[in-house]
Amino acid sequence: MSSRAWRSRNHPAYWAFLVHRVSGLALAAFLPLHFWALGQALSGPAALDGFLSWADHPAVKLAEFGLVVALAAHLAGGLRLLALEFLPWREWQKSLFAASVAAALAAGLLFALNVG
Repeated sequence: MSSRAWRSRNHPAYWAFLVHRVSGLALAAFLPLHFWALGQALSGPAALDGFLSWADHPAVKLAEFGLVVALAAHLAGGLRLLALEFLPWREWQKSLFAASVAAALAAGLLFALNVG
């Protein structure tokens, strides 16, 4: 690997790109599970109750936290891409990546603290 390629992977824009893509893949992987859960609700109260008791496990709560962080990160990455497309580039925009990471983690923490 050339030294130039290595330097580009340490750039905040590369990490923003990577977070956006990985969060998108995580959300796409979650979608079939979401549809399955909705199907359980349509199958009747017993199936829904079984699903809800499974969803009370700590591992599922942790996964929900990750899902909210991935959703917030993907939203922030999409807004970043829109800003790159439609706004002129300014040097301070590098700091927006750090702010979007902080906002994504804050959204996840707020969700986690509110989950009972």
